[in-house]
Amino acid sequence: MTLLGLLGLHLVLLAPLSVLGRRLGSKTFLVAAIAPAASFVWLLTYASGVPGGEIIQEQLPWVAGLDLDLSLRLDTFGWMMAALISGVGVLVFLYSYFYFEDHPELGPFATTLLAFGGSMFGVVITNNLLALFIFWELTSVTSYLLIGFKDTDASSRTSAMQALLVTGTGGLAMLAGFVLIGASAGTYSMSQILASPPDGTMVAIGLLLVLLGAFTKSAQAPFHFWLPGAMAAPTPVSAYLHSATMVKAGVYLIARLAPAFAPLFGFFTPLVVTVGVGTMLLGGYRALKQTDLKLLLAYGTVSQLGFLVVLVGSGHAGLTFAGVGMILAHALFKATLFLVTGIIDHQMHTRDIRNLSGVGKRMPVLFGVAAVATLSMVGLPPTVGYLTKEAAFEHLLEESMPLATVGIILATVLTVAYSARFLWGAFATKPAAGKQASAAGAHKPALGFVLAPLVLAALTVIMGLWPLPAEELAGAGARALDEEVGSPHLYLWHGFTPAVGLAALSLAAGLALFAFREPVGRLQKRFQFPIGADGSYHATVKGMNTGAVRLTAFLQNGSLPTYIGVILLTVLGIPTWSLLTHGDLPASLQFAESPLQLAVVAGMAVAAVSCASLHRRFAAVLMLGAVGFSVAILFVIQGAPDLALAQLLIETLSLIMFVLVLRHLPEHFTPSSWPFGRLLHVGLALTVGVIVSGFALVAGNARVASPV
Repeated sequence: MTLLGLLGLHLVLLAPLSVLGRRLGSKTFLVAAIAPAASFVWLLTYASGVPGGEIIQEQLPWVAGLDLDLSLRLDTFGWMMAALISGVGVLVFLYSYFYFEDHPELGPFATTLLAFGGSMFGVVITNNLLALFIFWELTSVTSYLLIGFKDTDASSRTSAMQALLVTGTGGLAMLAGFVLIGASAGTYSMSQILASPPDGTMVAIGLLLVLLGAFTKSAQAPFHFWLPGAMAAPTPVSAYLHSATMVKAGVYLIARLAPAFAPLFGFFTPLVVTVGVGTMLLGGYRALKQTDLKLLLAYGTVSQLGFLVVLVGSGHAGLTFAGVGMILAHALFKATLFLVTGIIDHQMHTRDIRNLSGVGKRMPVLFGVAAVATLSMVGLPPTVGYLTKEAAFEHLLEESMPLATVGIILATVLTVAYSARFLWGAFATKPAAGKQASAAGAHKPALGFVLAPLVLAALTVIMGLWPLPAEELAGAGARALDEEVGSPHLYLWHGFTPAVGLAALSLAAGLALFAFREPVGRLQKRFQFPIGADGSYHATVKGMNTGAVRLTAFLQNGSLPTYIGVILLTVLGIPTWSLLTHGDLPASLQFAESPLQLAVVAGMAVAAVSCASLHRRFAAVLMLGAVGFSVAILFVIQGAPDLALAQLLIETLSLIMFVLVLRHLPEHFTPSSWPFGRLLHVGLALTVGVIVSGFALVAGNARVASPV
């Protein structure tokens, strides 16, 4: 099996899944799990080679003229990302088998989910920028279908369209950036570009466009709002999207670019760090006031993505190492928490923390799994999240980055507060709750249902207690991005260091913030922004729709003269620009090849002017026919009797059709009701005539090949 074979396996399974879905029901997900399972097993066979520095490369020629080929490259960082995508994917598919009841649309849904995972797999293993864009946009399209799974629900359709518009628009900007960078570098091979990064204004503009695409994909402010809206998707989709796919694409791309381009362009690190810090704080602040468990986790994901962007986008070797480790930790704890939320929703039929009570007592295993994942999200031992967050604090202090350091400390305080809110809201016994969904009569989830989050939580603790595997994987992945990383370490206990002090201070402040959640909530309600990013998006879409309706009403008003005028003005654009910029006339102009041509053209001009001037329809049609017959005579003069015959037949048939139609029309043309209408028509006609004639004259005299 090869990388191309693994991509092909994802593709081959799509057709039978969509067909067999109705028969298999929820078993469809078990069949779909074959592709990510095969990918994960294949990746494990290279577990010793790739992290040790081995690089796997494959290439399939595609469109040679566009320098577009399916060039695949797997280094350690790509290996880790691919392992997360396939490993978490297997668990999500197994979880979906228990989560979904039989539904007629499970076949298409499982097919789309498999295509979604395969598209993200393609993003992290492709080495061609143009091919990367194709996989990138495939994740947007498939996520649109997954988020809008409940297509009868208006909110689901709106959320799906919102995600598609935001990430798709960013993807188009990214494509333009890829073209600018690739044109400057002379190649679209990512490894070659990163090995010898180009410089210059064009590259700077391209880099900004690529960052814009990455920011939209990874839900960075002010494009963060689409991610909480994506919670309209079923919970397995949310778990997969938030942990190992889609939103990690932007982080992955920034991580690839930062070590090469941050030293060349002074704006790179300040821009990425500022956006990341702002996203961290905004996401954490919004998570504090959510009552829906999925929304709380969604805004938490926004905050964590900002954290990842700061780490991998700083361009500093130590922070790159911490960022790669945090990508691993985040995938484990975020997938766990979403899967736990799905189980609570499935068993209790609600996710509202105001109505949940006693779930922890009724489902202690589920509570333990969630507690482990929450500790990792907060950054407490003995979890892998603690190891990577301590490494981040340590290297932040070494690099003397005050903005990033202060931002991450404040964001950590918010993380502790909303993490405590999640555990308390989901599992605590709350006697004063409103319309409670008491857990006393709820069925405990089956072991298979809890298996996926249980495995992820176990890995979180194992890697925390035994740091060596995570250290080697994060170190090798970071070295694949930046050769200056060296051999950093992850420690379960650092001793009493400034990093430990900052973590302890953040923990205490976060718990205090949670303890005073009621007055904090009242303050949040009191001080609300009049319009946020989500409101700006809806206002923009509404304005575009209104403008489109008004423009259509103006241009498509049922008037044939208006239609012709718009078409002619549009056609004039390119010839006019060409004439003004490249329309140098040759030294000697040849207007005609014989006096006979001049005589025919003169008659044609008289007929054309007469056609435009006559008031009777019948006479105008005859003059129009005269123009056509004159063209046929020109063909005869030039020695093209076949063209002349075709022209004569067409003109004769057109003339007959005109005469038949004229029987049902008034004898005279209706004069324009607008006083300047005729003047406008004459001006447009003269402009078109002059420009087209000039263009034809220049083009005809610029011939370099012998005439046919």
